[in-house]
Amino acid sequence: MEYSELLSTLKNKLNLSKSFDIQCRVITLNGKEAAFFSTAGLIDNELAEELIEHLARGGDGAVFTLPCHDVTVSQDPDVLTDAVLSGRGVILCDGVKGGIVADIKKFPLRGINEPENDRVLRGPRDGFTESLVFNTAMIRRRLRDPNLIMERFSVGKNAKTDVALCYVDGCADAKFVSAMAEKLKNLNVKAINMTQESLAEALIHRGWYNPFPKVRYTERPDAAAAMLEEGSVIIVCDNTPQAMILPTSIFDYLQETDDFYLPPLIGTYLRLTRMAIFLLSLILTPLWYYCVKNVTSLPEWLHFLDIDDKAAVPLLMQLLLAEFMIDGLKLASLNTPNMLNNSLSVVGGLILGDYAVEAGWFSPQTILYMAIVAIASFTQQSYELGYAFKFIRMLLLLAVELFGGWGLVVGLILTAITIALNKTVSGSRSYLYPLIPFNGDALLRTFVRKRLRYDKPQKKCGAAKRDCCGKESK
Repeated sequence: MEYSELLSTLKNKLNLSKSFDIQCRVITLNGKEAAFFSTAGLIDNELAEELIEHLARGGDGAVFTLPCHDVTVSQDPDVLTDAVLSGRGVILCDGVKGGIVADIKKFPLRGINEPENDRVLRGPRDGFTESLVFNTAMIRRRLRDPNLIMERFSVGKNAKTDVALCYVDGCADAKFVSAMAEKLKNLNVKAINMTQESLAEALIHRGWYNPFPKVRYTERPDAAAAMLEEGSVIIVCDNTPQAMILPTSIFDYLQETDDFYLPPLIGTYLRLTRMAIFLLSLILTPLWYYCVKNVTSLPEWLHFLDIDDKAAVPLLMQLLLAEFMIDGLKLASLNTPNMLNNSLSVVGGLILGDYAVEAGWFSPQTILYMAIVAIASFTQQSYELGYAFKFIRMLLLLAVELFGGWGLVVGLILTAITIALNKTVSGSRSYLYPLIPFNGDALLRTFVRKRLRYDKPQKKCGAAKRDCCGKESK
């Protein structure tokens, strides 16, 4: 395609006459006309000016000696259009077929601060940002392995979001990597504007009714690098600071980064404490509700569980309303300025609870147990798993109301079945691994934080059993 035709085609495709941020600068190159296309706010202005000056003072060969590390040539108008919209500079020159694409991107970024939801007592304080290149660079900085592969895909017909599939060749399951690459390549969606969540929903088409999370996320480069060494696959999306860890099982959520920055004994204690408290948040209120309904059949030393002062609102409604009130406080806290955030959540909870008791709506025991549940839910950093437990807890309350003790038992059995039937991204690996299929060593390490194992020099990466995060690599 000749210069004039390609110039007109690009102007039409980019809607140059309507979009103010799409720029086209026409310059003279050795007596010939040239055009420079770019998107305002997505390019390095200093580098762009340097390129234009280089072209203006250079000769016929100036366009082929651009001072830029990534320069390609394309004659496809669609490729050139996507390049401009993704922050690259496109140069058209009379007498040169096609366009020259120069990588001069410079996106607006925030600092690589420690993630709010995954802090550690020790360890690095950096976290992922909304830049795909920055995130992959932080992983590469920690894992200087030539077998670390990062494949890039463009997902979405309209948005064309950059997605990187990261894995260590020889550690990750080759069939799983191939299947994930094929899925990313053939995703038939218009856009993944909600980035990792939209991508997760596109990768898993069934099982939306199952509340348990199907994908584990992290905002820490050290955790992502450690999971790659274990044989996991990491998916990094542009415009989001969260990386997806695949494949995922329910036992993966029992481990947190802070466990591995502390000695094994302390890490094990913290992990077991976190598990016990989080499981308590599931069973506490349904079990207490059952005890209150059957207080006469309890031993005398458990009669303290009974409610002394009956409230105007039925006990079941008290527990359900308290669940919604806690979520209401969370939502209000999210929309409150930072300087008032803590005050609203603490004072609001105290005032609402105190006045609800004083007005005779709620009993003090209800406020106490729901406060314990609310605090216990924060011991798990995964919001998806926290809300899955919340939904199950509310269903268990209804089961106890309708069927008594048998309702509680059957409800817990159905919860275990729901976890076992959860659909994962891989589709082949069980959500209950390493329990099903059984792997005793991996299951033990899920609950016990053991010290780092060192591999013998002759062993390859695929034969390694553990890395610093203590998860089974194969």
